[in-house]
Amino acid sequence: MPKKTKHRKSHKGKRGGKATRLVTVSFGSFGLKSLDACWITARQIEATRRVMTRYIKRGGKIWIRIFPDKPVTKKGGEIPMGKGKGAVDHYVAVVKPGMIMFEMEGVDEKTAKEAMMLAAHKLPVKCKFITK
Repeated sequence: MPKKTKHRKSHKGKRGGKATRLVTVSFGSFGLKSLDACWITARQIEATRRVMTRYIKRGGKIWIRIFPDKPVTKKGGEIPMGKGKGAVDHYVAVVKPGMIMFEMEGVDEKTAKEAMMLAAHKLPVKCKFITK
């Protein structure tokens, strides 16, 4: 969740197009690249971070290149239609095809690939392991 936002609620937006930013491996030697467009929740990002950190046994360094800064609203279960937009329920990161979501360094390629593949299973998007 962002510390401060200009507006509490946001529009859904469009999901089309390829990524123009976050398309190269900048910090680490290995990366996890998105092949589809989707919203990734803060909980999914945390789950991937945990599984990667545990697999490399806190041995390398991991960079998370995406941040969940888009608020998603939801109305309660038994509330009738109308009466405005619901309250903010959770936050998501907008991911487009070609985006580098996670980066890793300080471990060998075999370990990094396995850690990234375990992380990819936690995400709702098709992913590809890439090297610098």
